[in-house]
Amino acid sequence: MKKFKLFTLGILLISSISCTDDLNTEPLVELSLEELLQQDPNAVTGILSKLYGSFALSGADGPGSSDIVGDDAGESPFLRGIINLQEFTADGMKNRWGDDGLDQLTTTSNWDENNKFFRYLYNRAYYTIPQCNNLLIVLNNVDVANKEQVISEVRFLRSLAYYYLIDCFGKGVLATEANYGQSTPLPEASRQELFDFVESELLAIETSLPDTNSYGRANKSVARMLLAKLYLNADVYTGTPKYNEALTFVSKVITEGGYSLDTNFGRVFSGNNNNSPEIIYPLIADPLVSQSFGNTTYLVNGSLNVETMTISDFGATQGWGGHRSTKAWYGLFGNLNTSTDDRADLFWTNGHTFEMTDYKQWTNGYPSTKFRNSNFGGSSTPTDFSGTDFPLFRLADAYLMYAECVVRGASGGSTAQALTYVNNIRSRSNATVVSAGDLTLDFILDERGRELMFEGHRRTDLIRFGKFSGGSYLWPWKGGVVNGTSIPSTYELFPIPLLALQANPNLTQNPGY
Repeated sequence: MKKFKLFTLGILLISSISCTDDLNTEPLVELSLEELLQQDPNAVTGILSKLYGSFALSGADGPGSSDIVGDDAGESPFLRGIINLQEFTADGMKNRWGDDGLDQLTTTSNWDENNKFFRYLYNRAYYTIPQCNNLLIVLNNVDVANKEQVISEVRFLRSLAYYYLIDCFGKGVLATEANYGQSTPLPEASRQELFDFVESELLAIETSLPDTNSYGRANKSVARMLLAKLYLNADVYTGTPKYNEALTFVSKVITEGGYSLDTNFGRVFSGNNNNSPEIIYPLIADPLVSQSFGNTTYLVNGSLNVETMTISDFGATQGWGGHRSTKAWYGLFGNLNTSTDDRADLFWTNGHTFEMTDYKQWTNGYPSTKFRNSNFGGSSTPTDFSGTDFPLFRLADAYLMYAECVVRGASGGSTAQALTYVNNIRSRSNATVVSAGDLTLDFILDERGRELMFEGHRRTDLIRFGKFSGGSYLWPWKGGVVNGTSIPSTYELFPIPLLALQANPNLTQNPGY
């Protein structure tokens, strides 16, 4: 059982809403939040847990419920959206189900504003943001324990939601406490404006967050990691590189956070990974308390199929037979049969083909067994839902971010230190160490693929390295063609969902859609 319970009193406080219709919906409860907190200041823990849970779960009443009216409870949770939009649109992972919307993502073709998976992520962000705004307003009028810290955690969660809007859609509306309750539609906010807001928020809360916090809650390192990611992609987001700033904050995470690489790569993605010293910020899963079709259940069950595998070996009772990796991922390891890299062992090859000539065939491509519901180094009982936490931020990512900043010429870094960090990662997995001359941008991108694929980073990485759109880098089924074809640069942003455009006439569509 996880240390930080996602569902306590918080499930009673936040109602279902339709985010595209109303960014100012207040919770439908017998007591207002202010009245509740005045009567019971300790209730803030439950309210806060619900906000954290909005990034891992679909709704308050179990896996079949949705916080958001009209969005499918199984398909729409945040993490499922990140995997769909960040991994299946990129090179390493494909889905075979052929669902309308998901099929267009996995083939990077025929994207438009009607795709429900774009709407799901957009809605989830604009579900979380007004709930954060409402709680921030209330907290200004009541006394609760550790009030400044709680306010900072809420501001972090709001910033996290905005970060994914910046990355995926490039624009939106800037809804804050200042305009909460405004009856007229909010004006469109540019990518630069959203970037500036998130940057200012994270800088403001850095000092008021604790050095350490309960498992699954934000601390200084969590905010610094998000800030470093914002800066790492600043050239894409704003046209102004900020690699110096990215290096500054990721260095703080590494040297001040108290995290260490797990001695075994596989433990980071197993059912008892809440014990891993490497995870900086997890999205919590529990097979009994916080069931969801959208947390790591989607990653574990979606990658298993009784047709070719014994799914109980991975702690699962269900195999959905959907996700397989492509040679763009496992090809990074060379010959899987002779590679010494432990990460190369996390593909199921028996009964499967190296080439993905038909992405809708389960046996084309190798399923990834990176995420599993079984415990590491101990016994476990298979369950319908996964209890494996999702490492949204972890130390190996911070190491590779540091190395990338150094290779890109950020001041204040050290090539020797970057090499040490990269080789620490590789040595942990029994991969051969590299020399300083190997630290090129192409190597860094490949190493990020070997280490971080299936963790929600790949599309963003490919865009930052100039490898996503166009035809200079092709992967299986890019552009809907078996060997890949060029896709337009407009695909580096997703379209604004049609319902959002209809709800707010101030919003305009992204170019190319």
